[in-house]
Amino acid sequence: MVTVTVPIASPEGPLPLTARAGATSATTSFLVENPVRAAPRLRFGVSTPGGPTATGELDGVTRLVGEAPTVVLSYADFTRELDVSGLEAVTARGAVPLVTWEPWATGAGTAQPAYALDRITAGDFDPYLRRWAEGLRAFGRPVLLRFAHEMNGSWYPWAEGVNGNGPGDYVAAWKHVRQVVTSVGTPQVSWVWSPNVPYAGSVPLAGLYPGAASVDAVALDAYNFGTTTSWSTWTSPQTLLGPGLQQLRQLAPGLPVMIAETASTELGGSKADWVRSLVGYLAAQPDVTAMVWFDHLKETDWRLASSAASATAIREALLARRTAP
Repeated sequence: MVTVTVPIASPEGPLPLTARAGATSATTSFLVENPVRAAPRLRFGVSTPGGPTATGELDGVTRLVGEAPTVVLSYADFTRELDVSGLEAVTARGAVPLVTWEPWATGAGTAQPAYALDRITAGDFDPYLRRWAEGLRAFGRPVLLRFAHEMNGSWYPWAEGVNGNGPGDYVAAWKHVRQVVTSVGTPQVSWVWSPNVPYAGSVPLAGLYPGAASVDAVALDAYNFGTTTSWSTWTSPQTLLGPGLQQLRQLAPGLPVMIAETASTELGGSKADWVRSLVGYLAAQPDVTAMVWFDHLKETDWRLASSAASATAIREALLARRTAP
């Protein structure tokens, strides 16, 4: 871990989702203005290994980058009940929870028939869905809910083409889950549809998109694997994200866009340059409201503090976007 001393920016308030005209969900307009200064349009968010209650990790990121994250990403599979304490912890930090809700038992592979999409649509999990909905309703504050992300890949059991899932099953399951949760009364929940960046052989996004009536915001997951694998090469943020952003805009015109997971390795190029380029590129996109850094040591060292150069780059890039005219 690199130790740095930086001035800490004031908390910036929850993520604005105001881009869509005529939005019906209350959470698409929950912009909370900072009374001291206007918050940057591009919000910075993070996921750390300890999750939303890992105060030390989140404070460490705040010191590293020079500002408090205003989106905190976490994960929960279908074996877990809603962690209201995590939601409370994120809100107490002046941030918005971005909860990735995964219909599987984590780590058990893609062949999990109990979690096939048609079982979700048939109502097998309705009591569980209602318990989550009741918890969200009781919590009562804004939550970004990212159900069954990266559905255009092949590595999760909710992807079409694995686990007995066929064309149309994903959209049907999404709509069913949303209907059950919203029927309980959860107007403060925004539903985030979040594919992986499209790649050769990925499932076309058009057949996976539930439609504007069922989605409040769209997002992409995008990682620069560099030379860490036999199938990857160093890829600039523009090349990595550009085609996917174009597809999202075509599918969901007017909806807010997020980068829900992103990070870069150090292997194959300059991570510091990549970080600067990423922030500059996204800050120039009028419809991109947030970028969330995956600050984990997993397939490679994705952490912002993987080197002193990377740590300096993110701090300087975020400062530049805060002070830009």
